[in-house]
Amino acid sequence: MYSKEELRKGLETRTIGRRFFVFETIDSTNACAKTLGDAGTDEGSVVVADFQTEGRGRHGRSWIAEPGANLLFSVLLRPATREESAGLLTFFAAAAVAKAIESTTGLSVECKWPNDLLLRGKKFCGILLENSFQLRELAYSVVGVGINVNQNSFPDELRANVTSLVHECGSPLDRKELLQRILLEMDTLYVEAAKGDFRLVLDEWLQRCRMFGQSVTVEQHHEQVSGTVVRLNEDGGLVIRTLSGTTTVYAGDVTVVA
Repeated sequence: MYSKEELRKGLETRTIGRRFFVFETIDSTNACAKTLGDAGTDEGSVVVADFQTEGRGRHGRSWIAEPGANLLFSVLLRPATREESAGLLTFFAAAAVAKAIESTTGLSVECKWPNDLLLRGKKFCGILLENSFQLRELAYSVVGVGINVNQNSFPDELRANVTSLVHECGSPLDRKELLQRILLEMDTLYVEAAKGDFRLVLDEWLQRCRMFGQSVTVEQHHEQVSGTVVRLNEDGGLVIRTLSGTTTVYAGDVTVVA
C-alpha cells in the first residue's frame, strides 16, 4: 500500500484528499470514515485500504476483493445538501469514477442505477453511500468506492457478471495514479455538489446510463416492481411505468429484462 505522502504528492485538489488515512488491512473503510466523521475530522479526508475484512455493499452484502489488487477507499464529505438530495452523492461518486476510468483507460463506462459501474455489461465498481443526520440536517456523508483494478480471478458464481480493469485493458494499472485521478474528478464535481447543485453530476451520469426505455424488474423490501424505465427524477429516484401506472423507486436490485 502507498504511504500518505505518496498519495498526496502531486494531487492538486481543493477539498478531496486533504488528509489520507492509509491501512494495509481494515474492517471497513466506510466504518473508519464514519468514526472520523463523528469525531469532526476535516471534510475531504480519504480512508484507503489494501484489504477489507468486512467490506460491504448495499444491504450489508460482502464486497469480495483480492488483497493488494484493487482500490478500496472512502471519502468523508460535509456538503450543504438538503436531506432529500443527499442520496445524489452516489451519482456524484459514480460520475467521478466513470470520468476518471474513461480518461485513464479509454474504456466506455456504463452507469447502472442505483450504484454500480459496468464495463461491457459487467460490474467492476460498486459505491456505498452512508449519510449521517442530526435533527434532519446532514452532518456528514461517507462515500465508499470499491473498484476491481488488477484482480484476475473471481468466484465461479460471480464470473459471468463481474470484471476488472486489468481484464478489460489487458495490462495492470497503477492504483495510485488511478486513485489520484478519481479524487481529482471528485474534487471538480464537488464544487457545485457541495452547494447542493447536482445538475452537472446528473448530466455526466445520465450520459452513461443505458437503462431508459428498457424493461426492468426491481427487487425491494421483499416486493417486486416490473415495468419500463422512464427517467430519473430530481432526487435520484428511478421512475418506472408499470401496468398499473407510474411509480418511483429509490432502492433495490435492478435486472434488465430487455
